[in-house]
Amino acid sequence: MVVSMRSWVANEGGKHLVLMLWLGANTWLFLKTFLLYSTGQQYHYLYKMLGLGLCISRASASVLNLNCSLVLLPMCRSLLTFVRGTHAVSSRETRRLLDKSKTFHVACGVAICIFSVVHVSAHLANIVNFSVSYSEDFPALNLARYRGEDPKLIIMTTIPGVTGLLLVLILFLMFTSSSYCVRLSNYEIFWYTHNLFIVFYIILMVHMVGGALKYQTNLEAHPPGCLGTNQSSTEQQREELEAGEDEERRCGEEAHFQPHYPQTWLWVSGPLCLYCAERFYRYIRSSDPVTIVTVIRHPCDVIELRMLKKHFKARPGQYIVLNCPGVSSFENHPFTLTTVPTENKDTFGIHLRVVGDWTERFTQLLLPEPRIDLEILPMVQQRRYPKLFVDGPFGSPSEEVFNYDVSVCVAGGIGVTPFACVLHALLDGWTGFRLQRLYFVWVCRELQSFYWFAELLCALHHKLWQENRPDYFNLKLYVSQTDNLQSMSEEKYRPLTSRLLVGRPRWKLLFDEIGKTNKHKRVGVFCCGPKGISRTLHRLCNSSRSSGTTFEFNKESFS
Repeated sequence: MVVSMRSWVANEGGKHLVLMLWLGANTWLFLKTFLLYSTGQQYHYLYKMLGLGLCISRASASVLNLNCSLVLLPMCRSLLTFVRGTHAVSSRETRRLLDKSKTFHVACGVAICIFSVVHVSAHLANIVNFSVSYSEDFPALNLARYRGEDPKLIIMTTIPGVTGLLLVLILFLMFTSSSYCVRLSNYEIFWYTHNLFIVFYIILMVHMVGGALKYQTNLEAHPPGCLGTNQSSTEQQREELEAGEDEERRCGEEAHFQPHYPQTWLWVSGPLCLYCAERFYRYIRSSDPVTIVTVIRHPCDVIELRMLKKHFKARPGQYIVLNCPGVSSFENHPFTLTTVPTENKDTFGIHLRVVGDWTERFTQLLLPEPRIDLEILPMVQQRRYPKLFVDGPFGSPSEEVFNYDVSVCVAGGIGVTPFACVLHALLDGWTGFRLQRLYFVWVCRELQSFYWFAELLCALHHKLWQENRPDYFNLKLYVSQTDNLQSMSEEKYRPLTSRLLVGRPRWKLLFDEIGKTNKHKRVGVFCCGPKGISRTLHRLCNSSRSSGTTFEFNKESFS
């Protein structure tokens, strides 16, 4: 598959440019700090004592400061949503870059882990050198209390040592619990350990308070390398000094040292305050519980939830974060909106698939098993829903569907939810967008899954036929599991039956067909589904075509 430069630039150019800028900033900061500590006159005596360990530890600390400040910014969801919604400020290319915020967050996290290992290793060498190279000439430089002190004792009796151990422990827990297998098998572990970042930043602020590394303050009166009467020097140097033959190398006074002023807070305080302010704003916004209007059980363990909340506004393609104290007071889970409030209705809704402990317990609270010991009839039982809080809405790539002349929406299973909201918007008669043609491809394992939005698809089909716009909406449905396959025999679903195909899509042929129909256009491709489909579509979007069509790939991913 030949890669098209134009398509590659459209899909990969922006994020690779940001990546190069980020790598360049980290490299420049590392080298700048390394050279400062290796050649700086104020660190002459400290460098003689510690060697390269000093330079590497401080250079890696500078990189850690940068990434500890940047890692918070992609998690400011409300701020990113505001920037995305301000079309006058952000172009489509900028908004597509915002979709990579989670990737940038992960990149900063990996950099923090890597340079933490470098930082810790360098400081372990420094602690050994503090013990072995104890300076009799400059006692103020020493971290050890005497020559040959046990390095483990130095670590356990100093503020940088103790806080460093705690930071390594917290970072190890956060890193290991962030792996895909842990998040998939037990999301609660990831959630709780990741919130240790609050403790991490508090300890990080204290880490430099001990002042383990010191610099010389009186360079003019005591040039590094000058000869002092109380210094350990060679016999020839003493004779030169006594003879007065080298007055320029004579020290005017003893070297004075002082610890560095802690600088980590200068890097971290701004992003940390911004993040805390945003979390406080989100806490206030989500403090009032929503009113649950309707709960509907769909086939294949899918629950539809309709809710009502005052002053709630959202755009198609956005998502919300749910918190149900009846299940867990601290866990929050994102769900894409399938319906948004309009002029005619104030309710909004989601579809969630019952997969995992949280959704199972939440479903049991929404739809409890009927109690057979009750004497009153089930139809007159009063249904009591659990208290539910909603945070959001937040922006997602699916918002851009309306900003292309031609869009292709590809859904796998429950991944149809962001596009269902788009279809609802078209059905409700939304206007003022660029979209001229929509291709909708939905792949499911079971035929019953199509019933989640079968009525919506049929209603939109009839509406467009009545408006004499049958080519506006191109629908293809694929069912991959052929065991016990039945057709959608109901008369009202006839428009879907004629568009239902058995097997998996032949993506290359499909894209070639779309390219020939829309020559020399920019087509937005939106995917929400399994990784296999996403990777295939990503490669196809970067490949070259004789039609000259550019496919811009957008992947739905919660952050």
